[in-house]
Amino acid sequence: MEIENDKNKTTKSKRQLTLLDAVETIASTARNSQLSDEFMKQCKREIKLVADSYGITAQQAILFCITLECGPYHVRFNELSSFLNMCNVKSLTFGIAIKGMIDMRILRYCDRDKDSFSVNENVLNALRENRAEVMPKVIIEDSFGLFDVLDVWFNWLNDDAIHPSDLIDDLNRLYQENNSRAVFARQMTDLKLDNQSMLILSFFCHRLINADDDTIVPSQLTDLFTRRSAAKRVHCKMSDGSHPLMQAGWLEHMCNNGIADNSAFRLTDKARTELLGEFKIAEPTVTLSGLMEPEGIKPKTMFYPVTMQRQIDELNSFLDQEQFAQIQQRLSDSGFRTGFACLFYGAPGTGKTETVYQLARATGRGIMLVDVPQIKSKWVGDSEKNIKAIFDRYRSLADKSDLTPILLFNEADAIFGVRKNGAENAVDKMENAIQNIILQEMENLNGILIATTNLASNLDGAFERRFLYKVRFEKPDSKVRSSIWHEMIPELTDSEAMKLADAYELSGGQIENVARKHTVNRILHGDSTNRLALLMDYCKDETLGKTSYQRMGFQG
Repeated sequence: MEIENDKNKTTKSKRQLTLLDAVETIASTARNSQLSDEFMKQCKREIKLVADSYGITAQQAILFCITLECGPYHVRFNELSSFLNMCNVKSLTFGIAIKGMIDMRILRYCDRDKDSFSVNENVLNALRENRAEVMPKVIIEDSFGLFDVLDVWFNWLNDDAIHPSDLIDDLNRLYQENNSRAVFARQMTDLKLDNQSMLILSFFCHRLINADDDTIVPSQLTDLFTRRSAAKRVHCKMSDGSHPLMQAGWLEHMCNNGIADNSAFRLTDKARTELLGEFKIAEPTVTLSGLMEPEGIKPKTMFYPVTMQRQIDELNSFLDQEQFAQIQQRLSDSGFRTGFACLFYGAPGTGKTETVYQLARATGRGIMLVDVPQIKSKWVGDSEKNIKAIFDRYRSLADKSDLTPILLFNEADAIFGVRKNGAENAVDKMENAIQNIILQEMENLNGILIATTNLASNLDGAFERRFLYKVRFEKPDSKVRSSIWHEMIPELTDSEAMKLADAYELSGGQIENVARKHTVNRILHGDSTNRLALLMDYCKDETLGKTSYQRMGFQG
């Protein structure tokens, strides 16, 4: 019997040692070992394999295995010393080794104070397949792909999943390694900014490109700093205009009615032109005093159910200049109002606002955008004057334009809702006054007004009667969803697109979110071996786990 056991041990020792075998042996043997010479000798072969596989030191290899055993998520330094049966002070000596693995993205900090850390997800997934993998170089094709990566990384920062100093290192590496592929990376490298300024400017550009956020307030910048004092110091310098980014002409104060507002900041036209010129956003931002020109609207393929497509085509035809002029003349000759008011209503993400943009682009018309949530906050105390000013500006712009522009009330629920009978408090009276002015202006309208809303059931009857056309935007059917999947991810096969379309009743906006996550995943981790399964996981995430979105039955 003893001879047989010796034989088994010999066979096992001669067997090729795998990475998982090595990790398991180190983790189980290290417990209470105090990293003794005996332990080091006993696991010498395994430690060398792990160290060589990840390109780390012997000490780092041991700590990596212990982190896996104790975690692999939210492991603290004192847990390492406790596992090894060593005093907590000893864990202080592990700091450099842990930091080295974090720099290599084998581990990552779990909080701002760097008290806990975990194994990076891609490292863990590879180890499950008996492979050693560290964070790969992020190689992108162009500036558009680079901003997809920035979107992920700044979200990590917001979730405390990455430390600001680590993000600075990642950004420097990203810009240096991709400056031949992405114009933005090359420009950021050439600016030779200090690390803090580089991080701030990257954040401003990220917010404009990825979130269409043109106004940054100090509270949005707090995640960029490890200490409140540093954040306050930067805020003071930005407020008085002495910050290097403002001195160099990259950032500026917001401007309200010609007066500088030092409580909010934005990218300058110089930054938009020189740093973000390829994104075609250098034209003036849309305000009540200007127009969104049709040339600045990016073309986008839209997909609608058959009935809705017929309505959109009809609207497109009506807004053609020659047709529109004839229709207005005939309405006038017949004694009817010549204004053209249209309501787009339906669920979020179904393309209401984008349809207005594409109609404007196709017919060559500018858009005067009224962002209702933003404007409403300015109404208190001067409501009648401000809402009337909107229509006055629109008439002035229409007089100066070759083609009648579109007056777009986006997210109009707040002002097109049911009026309050017997209003007594100041707010209700103010809102009723606003609505009465809008109703009168719509009665006298000699242009084009389009309003979008998610809640048509709340629409006041008087407003409803004044909308000549009402278009209901519904979630796309499976055939349209399949076309949207193909448009967003062209490499999908017909079968894959139809499976996704049949399985998940997503809106066009939701499908775009999934497609964007898929693109980011490809940039960070390469092509997935099971693309369809990954996309289905993203679909489930997009519906927040609401299984009612997923059809039941066989999918074929």
